[in-house]
This record gives sequence, structure tokens and C-alpha cells, in this order.
Amino acid sequence: MVTSPHYLATQAGVDMLRKGGTALDAAIAVAAVLAVVYPQMCSIGGDNFWLAHEASTGTLHGINASGRSGEKATRAFFAQKGLSAIPLRGPLAACTVPGVVSGWDAAHTLSRSWGSPLALADLLQEAIALAENGFAVAPSLSYWLHEDSKADPRGYRQLQNQPGFARTFLPTGKPAHVGERLRLPELAATLNLIAREGARTFYEGELGERITRWLADNGGLLTANDFARHKAESVTPLRVRYRDLEACNLPPNTQGVASLSILNILAHMDVASLGEGSADHIHAVVEATRLAFAERDAYVTDPDFAKIPLEHMLSPEHGRELAQRIRMDRAHVPGNPLEPKGDTCWFGVVDAQGNAVSAIQSIFHDFGAGIVAGDTGVLLQNRGSFFSLDPGHVNTLEPRKRTMHTLNPPMLRKDGKPWLVYGTMGGEGQPQTQAALVTRMVDFGLSPHDAVAAPRWLYGRSWGLPVNNLRIEGRFAPQVADNLRQRGHDVEVLGSFSDLMGHAGAILCDHEMGILFGATDPRSDGLASGY
Repeated sequence: MVTSPHYLATQAGVDMLRKGGTALDAAIAVAAVLAVVYPQMCSIGGDNFWLAHEASTGTLHGINASGRSGEKATRAFFAQKGLSAIPLRGPLAACTVPGVVSGWDAAHTLSRSWGSPLALADLLQEAIALAENGFAVAPSLSYWLHEDSKADPRGYRQLQNQPGFARTFLPTGKPAHVGERLRLPELAATLNLIAREGARTFYEGELGERITRWLADNGGLLTANDFARHKAESVTPLRVRYRDLEACNLPPNTQGVASLSILNILAHMDVASLGEGSADHIHAVVEATRLAFAERDAYVTDPDFAKIPLEHMLSPEHGRELAQRIRMDRAHVPGNPLEPKGDTCWFGVVDAQGNAVSAIQSIFHDFGAGIVAGDTGVLLQNRGSFFSLDPGHVNTLEPRKRTMHTLNPPMLRKDGKPWLVYGTMGGEGQPQTQAALVTRMVDFGLSPHDAVAAPRWLYGRSWGLPVNNLRIEGRFAPQVADNLRQRGHDVEVLGSFSDLMGHAGAILCDHEMGILFGATDPRSDGLASGY
């Protein structure tokens, strides 16, 4: 079973399973196709993270393929340019090494240890063909091409003014409409080179040299040495108990600890008694989110640069203490949270052997830094713009540092086996939607499809919006918004299926019946499919 936010990516993953590939093989094929057909959300110039369950041993593997800031990326550099924040677009925004290709390589190495017969080149063929021959533009890509071509006095939109963007993504001079064909021949050539020469060519070979040379010529910070030093890292997943399940996620620099903290708090509340989709349900999860985010914002950064009290943050005792702070009749007044936005692709795979993968790949903001490196076709991320230039900030910029990452791939296990592979895109929305899916399926017994399709909420800043309110979809009963306002929430009611809620997905594993139940988000262009 494969689920992803784009139907072509899902089909590529299923094809790999049919060829005898593992769940990791299928996930790599999905990731590669998403990097072609969903460039508004991810590209090979971004980062990814992987959580993988190995069925034969019960081992849970974590891969962190996020890039570090360049050796020239210092607070002093930006201060000398008169900047109080790292730019959101342009070459200076691309100040962290892209980790995506290293993540594919690490995942493939792990897959081969599971007995996969497939080479990395096999897993990239569908992505190469789509980039070379073209693909039909889906609604999400068309929307963001139009949105990011609009006049913008801030300079945040109008990506046609950024180097290489118009030539690559606006070949006719105008944003493509749904169904129009888009070809990315330069990206196809780059993927072909990776298929022939291996992933390290992106970091130590021809590709890395071309990308860093272009950045140097255009005022960027990353160097050939920055690329050569990059490697994906194996990490130990974090775990907490939720009811009779083991909730798993990745450690910092991801915000996986925040996602688990929300569940650790809700584990000490009688969620099932609140009523699914009620004001009580939303209020409880939002209040747990506020508490978890406050600790995330205080502690989470690159663990190589700070001591993070993970054991305390995720202890049952601390979860109980935080749960006791929640008042069901009143909203907590928030402080000044960080502003983690994010345009991302989550995808999940479970294979016939019981191996399972939860993976997430991103370029940070829509189209990342908005720049395409020369003739490589590589759209570069702006993940480094999330660093603070305040020396006292927990996530302050330093050379060779990984910024706090919104990306976090979750999984629930039961009796040592995958029970729910799930996730979503959407910056601040990721931990919240994860909690919505878990409470709906675990506490209220909804199916994956119903849980993913049900109306959602989003607290805080996300998707580039300056507001810090509580947004709910219009399908909730009218009294829900009124009830939440009475408790002190600043509520905004959106449309019935709002893209602001992100694109979620889930695979439920019923081991007794031997059935996998897959779901994809109706807000996306996705597909859940198996055979």
C-alpha cells in the first residue's frame, strides 16, 4: 500500500512493489517523482526524513537527511549586509546544503540490507521519464504557480524575477493551468546523472561543483566543501505511549518531540469522552499543542549545539503535569511562538512483508528560495531562512548547524508491529493534524479515510500567514466556533476543504485480517493504492 499527495508518485511506488522492491524502494520512487511533479512542495534541492520499520527484526530506523548551514553562514555576514533576518528568497536564502539525494541514498542502502534487488537507478526511472517527457500540471501546482507569479511589493511572490525560475517553471511566460503539460529536461538530465554515477555526484562530483559554482557567481554562501562534507545520518527514534500503542517519531533537529509531546499530554486525558469534532475535542488538542509548542520553541534546535531535555519532555510524569494545566473552560494565552511555515510532502508505504515507511520531503516555503541553480534544474530550498540572527535565540545561526525542522515522520506501533503509518505537510500544522488523526482513529474509532477527510483545525502561524489564531474548516457545526470563541479562542472559519490544513495521509495495518487500509487527503492531488 502506498499513499502520497500526488497520484503519479503513488503509482511509481506501487510499480516498485510489483517489481519486488521493499517499502523503502517504493518510498524512494515516490520521493523522486514528487521532486518532479510537486516542486511547489519539495525538490531535490530540499531535505527529507525517514522513519522505517524493519519487519524481520522489529527494528525502527531513523534517517535525518537535513543539511547544515554553510561554513560562511554567520550572523556577522548578514549584519554586514544590514540584514536583521535571513532573506526568504534568493541565493542568500539557500544557505543550507540540500539533503534530499543523500536521504534517498541512505534509504536505498538500508533497503539493500533488507534484501532489495533494485538499484537506485531503477527507483529513479519514472521520475526521469516524467521530467523528460512532461506531466499534466495538477491543481496544487497550478495554484502555486499563479499565486507566486502575482505582483508583491514585499518581493516574496513574483518568483519569475528570481534566477532560473521563469525559464524552468514558466516556459510560456505564464503560469500553467490544470492539465497543461510541463517538461523539466534539465532536471531529467540531473536525475539521469545521479542514476548513472550515484548519489555522491550531487555532493562531491560534477553536480555539486556546478551548483556551488552557480551559487558563488550569484552571491550565495554554500561552497563545494559544504556539499562534500554533507551526509545523511542514522538517528534513534523517539517513543511515547498513547493508550495501548507506541507512538514513534524522530528526534531534534525535527519537531518530532512536539508531535509526541501533544500525544503524551492527551494520553492523560479522557479524549474519548469529549465527542469527536466537538468544541471540547478541538480545545483539548489545541491546548495540548500550545503547551508542546512552548517547550519546542524553548529547546529544539540542532542537538550538536545545545542540550535538549528530551527524557524529561517526553516522560509520562511531565505529560500528566502538563495535562493538569489545561482548563477546559478557558483558552491559554499564548506567548510569542516561532513561525515555522512549511510546504512539504508526506508519504507512506507498507509492503507485503510488513516493512513500513513514514517519510517526509520538503523545500520549506512554496518553491523554496525560488531559484534554480544554473542548468541543473535544481530548485533550491530556503530552509536556512528559519535560523534566527539573534545570538540569544535557541535557533540562532551558526556555521555547520542544522536549523530546527518542522518535518517529522510519525508512526504508531502495536505489539512491535506498525499499526498506523500517517503524516501530513504544513509546518505548524503537522503536529496538530497528526494529533487529529490519532485521536480520531484511536479514541473515536474512525476509519483512515474518514479521519483524513474530516474537518480540521489549525492553530498558530503557518503557510506564510502573519496571524496567530485558530482556523477551522466550515464543515464543523456552527455552534463549535461559537463555543470556542466563548473560551477565548480567536476563531476564523475557512472553506469546507481548505488547503491551509495541509495534505495528510494514512495506512492502517490490520494484522489479524491481513488487510491494509489506505487513505489520501481530498485536499490534495493524491492517491492511496495497493495491489
